[in-house]
Amino acid sequence: MSQPETPADPPRRSKLPLLLGLVLAILGGAGGFFAVRAQLIPGLGAGAAAPEEAHPALPGHAEVAFVPVPQIIVTLGSGGTARHLRFSAQIEVTTAGAEETAHLMPRILDVLNSYLRAVETRDLEEPSNLMQLRAQMLRRVQAVTGEGLARDLLITEFVLN
Repeated sequence: MSQPETPADPPRRSKLPLLLGLVLAILGGAGGFFAVRAQLIPGLGAGAAAPEEAHPALPGHAEVAFVPVPQIIVTLGSGGTARHLRFSAQIEVTTAGAEETAHLMPRILDVLNSYLRAVETRDLEEPSNLMQLRAQMLRRVQAVTGEGLARDLLITEFVLN
């Protein structure tokens, strides 16, 4: 006797269109990221603001000077759990204000040292807090130097070990 015929298994669908779509989506996202990051698309990205808008007080870059802040080493914690923070920075000023800022460096070091000692270690460990820490330190430097002298604080070394 013959066996009843069973319907043939349905053909398997190809995964090629799904894989091709996934690869194209990844390539498109990476291309868009690169275009924005490299500022190939005007008006987008971190550098979207014109330099005049970012620094309205300075018409040209020739009037910018950087005053180095000597390295500060701060001991955090006590006993066996003591850690150290090594910090150095540059203060952005006008060329005319560089000498006055350098003259005030002992006061600037004092205010930065005091602030860094008061910050909790967990706040220093979190990388996302660096911008807030920088803003707080710049505010304190500006309080020492007076209105309009210190324009920015550029952190050149921030090592916690």
